[in-house]
Amino acid sequence: MTAAAPRVSVGVPVFNGERYLAATLDSLLKQTYPDFELVVCDNASTDRTEEIARSYAAGDPRVRYVRNPRNVGSAGNYRCVFELARGEYFRWAAADDLFGAESLARCVDVLDAHPDVVLAYPKTRLIDAAGAAVSDYEDGLHLQSPRPSERFRQVLERLGYVNVLYGLARSAVLRQTGLLGRFVDSDVVFLAELSLHGTFWEIPEVLFFRRFHEAASSSMSPSEILTFYYADRGRRLVLRDWRHLVELFRVAVRAPLSGAERARVMRLLLRRAAWSRSSLIRELGAAVRHGVLRRATN
Repeated sequence: MTAAAPRVSVGVPVFNGERYLAATLDSLLKQTYPDFELVVCDNASTDRTEEIARSYAAGDPRVRYVRNPRNVGSAGNYRCVFELARGEYFRWAAADDLFGAESLARCVDVLDAHPDVVLAYPKTRLIDAAGAAVSDYEDGLHLQSPRPSERFRQVLERLGYVNVLYGLARSAVLRQTGLLGRFVDSDVVFLAELSLHGTFWEIPEVLFFRRFHEAASSSMSPSEILTFYYADRGRRLVLRDWRHLVELFRVAVRAPLSGAERARVMRLLLRRAAWSRSSLIRELGAAVRHGVLRRATN
């Protein structure tokens, strides 16, 4: 007989995460909420990640380990681990962060009590490579407006460090979104889209500890960021601002909005395009130059 699916799934997408993976898994396995699975999706790591993850899977029935045969890029791995999840509620967990023992329980309580909430997340404390506290961070995304367009605006205006990506969300709602795409800042687009489906709830306790270190994505150079998103990017020209704007328009088209709310979101994006026109023009110029260069070298 097939075992019942757990209520909650926690997905850990990881690539060469041997340095902090054990500490992250330990913090997740100490959760006071009992009914969860922990899925580790290894993006073809070349360090001891596989060895570490397999040892946890062998020692705890809540842990599953899956290895991609090739590196599918960061966003691809985030999508893979969500597709493996079975729970009603889902959380991503980066392989270098830590989670307070009550983190899952507090988030589950919110989602159970408030059907309109699509994402519950705790307050954040930034920590350094050794795990020492650096500072508390105000995410400012307790979004309770009944208007989807207002929540959408607040996400785009307030989002800094994308800590709320690691909150607990409703799996059924996540499946209605585009999830994380293979483009820079896709996490921003994803959270903006999620805000159109329901409200966000901030739990007032500090229960998420985001680690900053030299290998973290937040410390990467522009070229490293591109490799992080595009494992096979080659000579790809990335029109970052254009792609971001186009994806936001796509979100506005596919979201379940009334005609009036969709129009408000579209007007907001048109104003955003006008504010960004200088960078959009620069990217078009770069695209023209890149096309001329490619024709000259092919």
